[in-house]
Amino acid sequence: MLEDPSLIFLSSTLICLLIISGFFSGSETGMMAANKIKLRNLSKKSKTSAKRALNLLKRPDQLLSAILVGNNFANILASAIVTIIMLEYFGGNVLLGSIILTIVILIFSEITPKTMATIKPESFATRSSFILNILIYVFKPIIFFTNFLSRLILRLFKLDAKDATLNDNLNTEELKTLLEESGDLIPNQYRKMLSSVLGMEGLVVEDIMIPTSEIIGININEDYENATKIIESTEYTRLPVFEDSIDNMIGILHLKDSHSFLENFNKNNKSYKTMLQKTYFVSQSTLLMKQLREFLANNQSLGLVVDEYGEIEGLISVEDIFKEITGKFGGDKEELEKEFIKLKDGSILTDGNSKIRELNNYLNWAIPEDNAKTINGLVTQYLDQIPQANLCIEVENYRFEVLELDENFISKIKIKKIKN
Repeated sequence: MLEDPSLIFLSSTLICLLIISGFFSGSETGMMAANKIKLRNLSKKSKTSAKRALNLLKRPDQLLSAILVGNNFANILASAIVTIIMLEYFGGNVLLGSIILTIVILIFSEITPKTMATIKPESFATRSSFILNILIYVFKPIIFFTNFLSRLILRLFKLDAKDATLNDNLNTEELKTLLEESGDLIPNQYRKMLSSVLGMEGLVVEDIMIPTSEIIGININEDYENATKIIESTEYTRLPVFEDSIDNMIGILHLKDSHSFLENFNKNNKSYKTMLQKTYFVSQSTLLMKQLREFLANNQSLGLVVDEYGEIEGLISVEDIFKEITGKFGGDKEELEKEFIKLKDGSILTDGNSKIRELNNYLNWAIPEDNAKTINGLVTQYLDQIPQANLCIEVENYRFEVLELDENFISKIKIKKIKN
Protein backbone atom coordinates (compact mmCIF):
# COMPACT_ATOMS: atom_id res chain seq x y z
CA MET A 1 0.00 0.00 0.00
CA LEU A 2 2.82 2.40 0.89
CA GLU A 3 4.33 1.83 -2.57
CA ASP A 4 1.07 2.65 -4.36
CA PRO A 5 1.85 5.52 -6.80
CA SER A 6 -1.55 7.08 -6.21
CA LEU A 7 -1.01 7.17 -2.43
CA ILE A 8 2.47 8.63 -2.87
CA PHE A 9 1.08 11.34 -5.19
CA LEU A 10 -1.79 12.17 -2.85
CA SER A 11 0.53 12.28 0.18
CA SER A 12 3.03 14.49 -1.64
CA THR A 13 0.24 16.81 -2.75
CA LEU A 14 -1.09 16.94 0.82
CA ILE A 15 2.35 17.93 2.17
CA CYS A 16 2.66 20.66 -0.48
CA LEU A 17 -0.79 22.01 0.42
CA LEU A 18 0.16 22.10 4.13
CA ILE A 19 3.32 24.04 3.25
CA ILE A 20 1.26 26.45 1.12
CA SER A 21 -1.23 26.87 3.97
CA GLY A 22 1.67 27.59 6.33
CA PHE A 23 3.01 30.18 3.87
CA PHE A 24 -0.33 32.02 3.79
CA SER A 25 -0.69 31.89 7.59
CA GLY A 26 2.82 33.23 8.15
CA SER A 27 2.39 35.87 5.45
CA GLU A 28 -0.83 37.12 7.02
CA THR A 29 0.79 37.55 10.45
CA GLY A 30 4.00 38.97 8.96
CA MET A 31 2.18 41.55 6.86
CA MET A 32 -0.17 42.66 9.61
CA ALA A 33 2.54 42.76 12.31
CA ALA A 34 5.26 44.38 10.19
CA ASN A 35 6.52 47.73 11.43
CA LYS A 36 5.87 50.20 8.62
CA ILE A 37 8.63 52.49 9.84
CA LYS A 38 11.14 49.65 9.48
CA LEU A 39 9.74 48.82 6.05
CA ARG A 40 10.11 52.46 4.98
CA ASN A 41 13.73 52.45 6.15
CA LEU A 42 14.36 49.28 4.16
CA SER A 43 12.71 50.78 1.09
CA LYS A 44 15.01 53.82 1.36
CA LYS A 45 17.92 51.41 1.09
CA SER A 46 16.57 50.42 -2.34
CA LYS A 47 15.11 47.16 -1.13
CA THR A 48 12.41 46.43 -3.73
CA SER A 49 10.67 43.80 -1.61
CA ALA A 50 10.10 46.36 1.18
CA LYS A 51 8.57 48.83 -1.28
CA ARG A 52 6.34 46.06 -2.61
CA ALA A 53 5.23 45.13 0.92
CA LEU A 54 4.37 48.76 1.67
CA ASN A 55 2.31 48.98 -1.52
CA LEU A 56 0.41 45.83 -0.56
CA LEU A 57 -0.34 47.27 2.89
CA LYS A 58 -1.94 50.34 1.30
CA ARG A 59 -4.88 48.08 0.35
CA PRO A 60 -5.25 45.72 3.32
CA ASP A 61 -8.66 44.52 2.10
CA GLN A 62 -7.19 43.17 -1.14
CA LEU A 63 -4.16 41.72 0.65
CA LEU A 64 -6.22 39.87 3.26
CA SER A 65 -8.64 38.61 0.62
CA ALA A 66 -5.80 37.12 -1.45
CA ILE A 67 -4.23 35.47 1.61
CA LEU A 68 -7.51 34.06 2.94
CA VAL A 69 -8.68 32.82 -0.48
CA GLY A 70 -5.34 31.06 -1.01
CA ASN A 71 -5.29 29.63 2.51
CA ASN A 72 -8.85 28.35 2.30
CA PHE A 73 -8.23 26.74 -1.10
CA ALA A 74 -5.18 24.96 0.32
CA ASN A 75 -7.02 23.74 3.42
CA ILE A 76 -10.14 22.63 1.50
CA LEU A 77 -8.03 20.70 -1.03
CA ALA A 78 -6.03 19.16 1.83
CA SER A 79 -9.27 18.09 3.50
CA ALA A 80 -10.51 16.55 0.23
CA ILE A 81 -7.27 14.62 -0.25
CA VAL A 82 -7.36 13.28 3.32
CA THR A 83 -10.95 12.13 2.73
CA ILE A 84 -9.90 10.28 -0.45
CA ILE A 85 -6.93 8.67 1.32
CA MET A 86 -9.06 7.54 4.24
CA LEU A 87 -11.78 6.14 1.96
CA GLU A 88 -9.39 4.35 -0.38
CA TYR A 89 -6.67 3.11 1.95
CA PHE A 90 -7.81 3.19 5.59
CA GLY A 91 -11.25 1.63 5.63
CA GLY A 92 -13.26 4.84 5.26
CA ASN A 93 -12.46 6.29 8.72
CA VAL A 94 -12.97 9.90 7.57
CA LEU A 95 -13.52 11.25 11.11
CA LEU A 96 -10.10 10.04 12.24
CA GLY A 97 -8.53 11.61 9.15
CA SER A 98 -10.26 14.93 9.86
CA ILE A 99 -9.01 14.94 13.45
CA ILE A 100 -5.42 14.17 12.39
CA LEU A 101 -5.54 16.81 9.63
CA THR A 102 -6.91 19.44 12.04
CA ILE A 103 -4.05 18.79 14.49
CA VAL A 104 -1.44 18.86 11.70
CA ILE A 105 -2.82 22.10 10.23
CA LEU A 106 -3.01 23.68 13.68
CA ILE A 107 0.61 22.86 14.51
CA PHE A 108 2.43 23.05 11.17
CA SER A 109 0.27 25.43 9.14
CA GLU A 110 -0.99 27.85 11.80
CA ILE A 111 0.84 28.04 15.15
CA THR A 112 4.40 27.42 13.91
CA PRO A 113 4.45 29.78 10.88
CA LYS A 114 2.53 32.50 12.72
CA THR A 115 4.90 32.32 15.68
CA MET A 116 7.89 32.56 13.34
CA ALA A 117 6.28 35.52 11.56
CA THR A 118 5.64 37.25 14.87
CA ILE A 119 9.34 36.99 15.73
CA LYS A 120 10.50 38.40 12.37
CA PRO A 121 7.46 40.11 10.77
CA GLU A 122 9.41 42.38 8.40
CA SER A 123 11.38 39.42 7.05
CA PHE A 124 8.17 37.45 6.33
CA ALA A 125 6.48 40.50 4.84
CA THR A 126 9.28 41.31 2.40
CA ARG A 127 9.91 37.70 1.34
CA SER A 128 6.25 36.89 0.76
CA SER A 129 5.42 40.18 -1.01
CA PHE A 130 6.42 38.97 -4.48
CA ILE A 131 4.14 35.89 -4.45
CA LEU A 132 1.28 37.78 -2.77
CA ASN A 133 1.50 40.53 -5.37
CA ILE A 134 1.06 37.92 -8.14
CA LEU A 135 -1.80 36.17 -6.32
CA ILE A 136 -3.74 39.43 -6.01
CA TYR A 137 -3.89 39.54 -9.81
CA VAL A 138 -4.57 35.79 -10.13
CA PHE A 139 -7.44 35.93 -7.65
CA LYS A 140 -8.67 39.34 -8.81
CA PRO A 141 -12.21 38.25 -9.84
CA ILE A 142 -12.72 36.38 -6.57
CA ILE A 143 -11.18 39.25 -4.55
CA PHE A 144 -13.44 41.77 -6.28
CA PHE A 145 -16.54 39.74 -5.47
CA THR A 146 -15.59 39.00 -1.83
CA ASN A 147 -14.54 42.61 -1.20
CA PHE A 148 -17.82 43.86 -2.67
CA LEU A 149 -19.80 41.71 -0.24
CA SER A 150 -17.44 42.64 2.61
CA ARG A 151 -17.89 46.38 1.97
CA LEU A 152 -21.66 45.99 2.04
CA ILE A 153 -21.43 44.32 5.45
CA LEU A 154 -18.96 46.96 6.75
CA ARG A 155 -21.35 49.73 5.75
CA LEU A 156 -23.94 48.25 8.09
CA PHE A 157 -21.45 48.96 10.90
CA LYS A 158 -20.52 52.37 9.39
CA LEU A 159 -16.97 51.22 8.68
CA ASP A 160 -14.73 51.68 5.65
CA ALA A 161 -11.80 49.42 4.78
CA LYS A 162 -9.86 52.45 3.54
CA ASP A 163 -9.78 53.81 7.10
CA ALA A 164 -7.31 51.05 8.00
CA THR A 165 -4.55 52.95 6.21
CA LEU A 166 -5.36 56.20 8.05
CA ASN A 167 -4.25 54.88 11.44
CA ASP A 168 -0.53 54.75 10.68
CA ASN A 169 0.32 58.08 12.31
CA LEU A 170 0.90 58.03 16.06
CA ASN A 171 -0.47 60.73 18.32
CA THR A 172 1.54 62.38 21.07
CA GLU A 173 0.42 60.00 23.81
CA GLU A 174 1.27 56.96 21.68
CA LEU A 175 4.73 58.38 20.96
CA LYS A 176 5.26 58.94 24.68
CA THR A 177 4.28 55.32 25.33
CA LEU A 178 6.77 54.15 22.71
CA LEU A 179 9.49 56.20 24.40
CA GLU A 180 8.66 54.73 27.80
CA GLU A 181 8.77 51.21 26.40
CA SER A 182 11.94 51.74 24.35
CA GLY A 183 14.10 50.48 27.24
CA ASP A 184 17.83 50.59 26.54
CA LEU A 185 17.32 51.34 22.83
CA ILE A 186 17.28 55.05 23.68
CA PRO A 187 19.59 56.36 26.45
CA ASN A 188 17.70 57.67 29.47
CA GLN A 189 18.79 61.31 29.05
CA TYR A 190 17.68 61.39 25.40
CA ARG A 191 14.42 59.64 26.25
CA LYS A 192 13.63 62.32 28.84
CA MET A 193 14.53 65.06 26.38
CA LEU A 194 12.27 63.63 23.68
CA SER A 195 9.49 63.23 26.23
CA SER A 196 9.89 66.90 27.17
CA VAL A 197 9.63 67.94 23.51
CA LEU A 198 6.42 65.93 23.12
CA GLY A 199 5.08 67.48 26.32
CA MET A 200 5.48 70.95 24.82
CA GLU A 201 2.73 70.35 22.27
CA GLY A 202 0.07 72.43 24.04
CA LEU A 203 2.34 74.90 25.84
CA VAL A 204 2.19 78.62 25.05
CA VAL A 205 4.66 81.42 25.70
CA GLU A 206 2.78 82.49 28.83
CA ASP A 207 3.45 79.09 30.45
CA ILE A 208 7.22 79.56 30.72
CA MET A 209 7.80 83.32 30.37
CA ILE A 210 9.57 85.30 33.09
CA PRO A 211 6.94 87.65 34.59
CA THR A 212 7.67 91.40 34.60
CA SER A 213 8.26 91.36 38.36
CA GLU A 214 11.21 88.98 37.87
CA ILE A 215 12.78 90.45 34.72
CA ILE A 216 16.43 91.34 35.22
CA GLY A 217 17.66 94.12 32.94
CA ILE A 218 19.65 97.32 32.82
CA ASN A 219 17.97 100.53 33.97
CA ILE A 220 19.81 103.44 32.31
CA ASN A 221 18.89 105.70 35.22
CA GLU A 222 20.89 103.54 37.63
CA ASP A 223 24.66 103.73 38.13
CA TYR A 224 27.50 102.10 36.21
CA GLU A 225 28.35 99.62 39.02
CA ASN A 226 24.81 98.20 39.04
CA ALA A 227 24.82 97.77 35.26
CA THR A 228 28.19 96.00 35.44
CA LYS A 229 26.96 93.68 38.19
CA ILE A 230 23.88 92.69 36.18
CA ILE A 231 25.92 91.97 33.03
CA GLU A 232 28.48 89.87 34.92
CA SER A 233 25.86 87.78 36.74
CA THR A 234 23.37 87.09 33.95
CA GLU A 235 22.96 83.62 32.48
CA TYR A 236 21.51 84.99 29.25
CA THR A 237 23.28 86.21 26.13
CA ARG A 238 20.97 89.22 25.83
CA LEU A 239 19.53 91.69 28.32
CA PRO A 240 16.67 94.20 28.09
CA VAL A 241 17.64 97.85 28.52
CA PHE A 242 14.93 100.20 29.79
CA GLU A 243 14.31 103.53 31.47
CA ASP A 244 12.94 103.20 35.04
CA SER A 245 10.49 100.39 34.16
CA ILE A 246 10.22 97.56 31.65
CA ASP A 247 7.29 99.40 30.05
CA ASN A 248 9.78 102.02 28.78
CA MET A 249 11.96 99.72 26.71
CA ILE A 250 14.95 101.18 24.85
CA GLY A 251 16.38 98.05 23.29
CA ILE A 252 18.18 94.73 23.76
CA LEU A 253 21.88 94.47 24.65
CA HIS A 254 23.91 91.55 23.30
CA LEU A 255 26.64 90.58 25.75
CA LYS A 256 29.27 90.68 23.00
CA ASP A 257 28.68 94.45 22.91
CA SER A 258 28.66 94.84 26.70
CA HIS A 259 32.25 96.16 26.97
CA SER A 260 31.65 99.04 24.56
CA PHE A 261 28.22 99.62 26.08
CA LEU A 262 29.64 99.98 29.59
CA GLU A 263 32.41 102.29 28.42
CA ASN A 264 29.93 104.70 26.85
CA PHE A 265 27.45 104.22 29.69
CA ASN A 266 30.13 105.14 32.25
CA LYS A 267 30.98 108.30 30.31
CA ASN A 268 27.28 109.13 30.08
CA ASN A 269 27.68 108.98 26.30
CA LYS A 270 24.25 108.46 24.73
CA SER A 271 25.84 106.71 21.75
CA TYR A 272 25.51 103.46 23.72
CA LYS A 273 21.93 103.36 22.44
CA THR A 274 23.23 102.62 18.94
CA MET A 275 24.65 99.36 20.25
CA LEU A 276 21.23 98.10 21.26
CA GLN A 277 19.13 95.82 19.12
CA LYS A 278 15.52 96.61 18.35
CA THR A 279 13.01 95.25 20.85
CA TYR A 280 11.24 92.12 19.63
CA PHE A 281 7.68 91.52 20.84
CA VAL A 282 5.83 88.20 21.03
CA SER A 283 2.27 87.27 21.94
CA GLN A 284 1.69 85.44 25.21
CA SER A 285 -0.73 83.04 23.49
CA THR A 286 1.74 81.84 20.83
CA LEU A 287 2.47 78.11 20.97
CA LEU A 288 5.93 77.46 22.34
CA MET A 289 7.19 75.38 19.41
CA LYS A 290 5.86 77.97 16.97
CA GLN A 291 7.64 80.72 18.91
CA LEU A 292 10.89 78.77 18.73
CA ARG A 293 10.53 78.57 14.94
CA GLU A 294 9.78 82.31 14.80
CA PHE A 295 12.83 83.11 16.91
CA LEU A 296 15.01 81.15 14.49
CA ALA A 297 13.32 82.51 11.35
CA ASN A 298 13.69 86.13 12.52
CA ASN A 299 17.21 85.62 13.90
CA GLN A 300 16.04 86.66 17.38
CA SER A 301 16.89 85.21 20.77
CA LEU A 302 14.87 87.29 23.20
CA GLY A 303 11.44 88.88 23.12
CA LEU A 304 9.11 90.83 25.36
CA VAL A 305 5.77 89.10 25.92
CA VAL A 306 2.64 91.21 25.44
CA ASP A 307 -1.02 90.44 26.12
CA GLU A 308 -4.00 91.08 23.85
CA TYR A 309 -3.98 94.77 24.85
CA GLY A 310 -0.30 95.26 24.07
CA GLU A 311 0.73 95.43 27.74
CA ILE A 312 4.10 93.90 28.61
CA GLU A 313 3.55 90.76 30.69
CA GLY A 314 6.98 89.19 30.72
CA LEU A 315 10.04 88.09 28.82
CA ILE A 316 11.02 84.91 26.98
CA SER A 317 14.24 83.80 25.32
CA VAL A 318 15.47 80.92 23.22
CA GLU A 319 17.41 79.80 26.29
CA ASP A 320 14.14 79.52 28.24
CA ILE A 321 12.63 77.27 25.57
CA PHE A 322 15.71 75.04 25.43
CA LYS A 323 15.74 74.94 29.22
CA GLU A 324 12.15 73.67 29.09
CA ILE A 325 13.46 70.75 27.03
CA THR A 326 16.61 70.00 29.03
CA GLY A 327 16.31 71.82 32.34
CA LYS A 328 14.00 69.33 34.05
CA PHE A 329 16.88 66.94 34.54
CA GLY A 330 19.84 69.24 34.09
CA GLY A 331 21.43 72.04 36.11
CA ASP A 332 18.10 73.45 37.35
CA LYS A 333 17.73 70.74 40.00
CA GLU A 334 19.47 72.80 42.69
CA GLU A 335 17.30 75.82 41.89
CA LEU A 336 14.16 73.71 42.12
CA GLU A 337 15.28 72.27 45.47
CA LYS A 338 15.64 75.83 46.78
CA GLU A 339 12.29 76.92 45.35
CA PHE A 340 10.37 73.85 46.53
CA ILE A 341 11.65 72.98 50.01
CA LYS A 342 10.76 69.44 51.05
CA LEU A 343 9.57 69.07 54.64
CA LYS A 344 9.71 65.94 56.81
CA ASP A 345 5.95 65.35 56.61
CA GLY A 346 6.14 65.06 52.81
CA SER A 347 4.81 68.54 52.14
CA ILE A 348 6.44 71.31 50.10
CA LEU A 349 7.19 74.85 51.27
CA THR A 350 7.20 77.50 48.55
CA ASP A 351 5.78 80.92 47.62
CA GLY A 352 2.72 81.94 45.64
CA ASN A 353 4.74 83.03 42.63
CA SER A 354 5.92 79.46 41.96
CA LYS A 355 4.61 77.93 38.76
CA ILE A 356 2.28 74.97 39.11
CA ARG A 357 3.77 73.31 36.06
CA GLU A 358 7.31 73.39 37.48
CA LEU A 359 6.06 71.88 40.75
CA ASN A 360 4.17 69.14 38.89
CA ASN A 361 7.21 68.29 36.78
CA TYR A 362 9.56 68.33 39.76
CA LEU A 363 7.48 66.01 41.98
CA ASN A 364 5.43 64.24 39.32
CA TRP A 365 2.26 65.73 40.81
CA ALA A 366 -0.96 66.58 39.00
CA ILE A 367 -2.12 69.88 40.50
CA PRO A 368 -4.67 71.34 38.05
CA GLU A 369 -3.11 74.03 35.87
CA ASP A 370 -5.76 74.60 33.22
CA ASN A 371 -6.88 78.04 34.40
CA ALA A 372 -4.10 79.18 36.75
CA LYS A 373 -0.35 79.20 36.13
CA THR A 374 0.92 80.02 39.64
CA ILE A 375 0.13 78.78 43.15
CA ASN A 376 -1.18 82.22 44.11
CA GLY A 377 -3.44 82.27 41.04
CA LEU A 378 -4.83 78.81 41.82
CA VAL A 379 -5.65 79.64 45.45
CA THR A 380 -7.16 83.02 44.53
CA GLN A 381 -9.25 81.44 41.78
CA TYR A 382 -10.48 78.67 44.10
CA LEU A 383 -11.50 81.14 46.82
CA ASP A 384 -12.74 83.76 44.36
CA GLN A 385 -11.16 86.35 46.66
CA ILE A 386 -7.78 87.42 48.08
CA PRO A 387 -6.53 84.66 50.42
CA GLN A 388 -5.90 85.18 54.13
CA ALA A 389 -3.08 83.89 56.31
CA ASN A 390 -3.57 80.60 58.20
CA LEU A 391 -6.10 79.49 55.60
CA CYS A 392 -6.27 75.85 54.51
CA ILE A 393 -8.02 74.58 51.38
CA GLU A 394 -8.12 71.32 49.42
CA VAL A 395 -8.00 71.26 45.63
CA GLU A 396 -8.58 67.77 44.27
CA ASN A 397 -5.95 65.61 46.04
CA TYR A 398 -3.80 68.46 47.36
CA ARG A 399 -3.94 70.50 50.57
CA PHE A 400 -2.82 74.15 50.45
CA GLU A 401 -2.03 75.92 53.74
CA VAL A 402 -1.37 79.67 53.43
CA LEU A 403 1.26 80.61 56.02
CA GLU A 404 2.22 84.19 55.21
CA LEU A 405 0.99 87.06 53.00
CA ASP A 406 2.84 90.07 51.67
CA GLU A 407 0.57 92.85 50.36
CA ASN A 408 -2.26 90.45 49.45
CA PHE A 409 0.20 88.06 47.81
CA ILE A 410 1.10 84.62 49.18
CA SER A 411 4.73 84.78 50.31
CA LYS A 412 4.79 81.38 52.02
CA ILE A 413 2.55 78.37 51.48
CA LYS A 414 2.70 74.69 52.40
CA ILE A 415 1.41 72.12 49.91
CA LYS A 416 0.86 68.44 50.59
CA LYS A 417 -0.45 65.63 48.44
CA ILE A 418 -3.33 63.82 50.12
CA LYS A 419 -3.10 60.06 49.85
CA ASN A 420 -6.25 58.40 48.50
